[in-house]
Amino acid sequence: MLVNKIRLSNFRNFRGKIIKFSDQTTVIIGPNASGKTNILEALFLLSTGKSFRARVEEEMIGYRYEIARVKGRMSSRDITGVLEETQDLEVVLTRGEITIALEKTERAPRKRLLINGIGKRLFNFAGNFKVVLFGPWDLDLVTESPSIRRNFLDSVLSQIDREYRRASLSYSKGLRQRNKLLFRIREEGISRSQLLFWDRLLIKNGDYITTRRSDFINFINSTKDFPSTLNKKNIQDYSLEYDKSIISQTRLEQYKEEEVAAATTLVGPHRDDFCFFLKKKKRARDLSKFGSRGEQRMGILWLKLAELTFIEEKTLEKPTLLLDDIFSELDHEHREIVMDFIKGQQTIITTADPHFVESFKKVEIISL
Repeated sequence: MLVNKIRLSNFRNFRGKIIKFSDQTTVIIGPNASGKTNILEALFLLSTGKSFRARVEEEMIGYRYEIARVKGRMSSRDITGVLEETQDLEVVLTRGEITIALEKTERAPRKRLLINGIGKRLFNFAGNFKVVLFGPWDLDLVTESPSIRRNFLDSVLSQIDREYRRASLSYSKGLRQRNKLLFRIREEGISRSQLLFWDRLLIKNGDYITTRRSDFINFINSTKDFPSTLNKKNIQDYSLEYDKSIISQTRLEQYKEEEVAAATTLVGPHRDDFCFFLKKKKRARDLSKFGSRGEQRMGILWLKLAELTFIEEKTLEKPTLLLDDIFSELDHEHREIVMDFIKGQQTIITTADPHFVESFKKVEIISL
């Protein structure tokens, strides 16, 4: 599924803007604070139903406005290039109420997701339009907290696996309820038997989440699945180590006293993590502790290209590649790797310096 155009209404700094994209490469050029990243955020929102940077979704609504809209026209084509299907995806954001008359307001949903004008739950909305996003902030995947890496796993797998989306939503709900019960057991002395239902729900959904995450990381580490471009450039020495937190009745029983004391569930995929390693001279180093800044950037490039390959193999669709000002972070050799990958691939690039894309041919240029 490709994006043909989007319409932004009161979204971030755009009061009203229609942007059309090439089926191949589109380059968005503009100075800092002109809204380049906002456009990629809008596309990511249409893909996942979520922002990749807003602390609260209300931040995406333009200043002094009550409602924002992002609407995208998507299309798919067969192998001969003939149009097969078009689809409109839309996200409507509010601050929780809207003005319907002079000095009169009405409560409104903070977010609505629509496909062809019909309201959908996030479970059914996410993954219709698939993207891979790569920006300078992705370096945090190497160095920052485990929650960032878990969010990355969820973002990738939720795009391609409907059951993973369902399991994640169910697990999150069950985790909140179980933690509330643990608090009541500690404070009010209620019976532990009330945990039984939530234990079973977390174990069932947690098993599925862990299995799918493990499959993804195994794919990443399997160099035979990568295009020859990666092997030629000698960046296959990167690997991921999955630190999984298995949830089972035995482990819940093992930590039952500690869980009540903390009023928190201490095992399960919400405690998962993974680490980046780089192998040199038969020795593997943890990139977060012993990697240079350049090696960490290359590890992220390796991961993003592997993500692109993974989504295409699992869905038989090429995701749209979103590159936010990354060329300033890469040397010439690694820019060439990216340029090799975007051939025959819908790619949307932002940059403040047109010099970085002078070598691109047949591109659509958008100036802000």
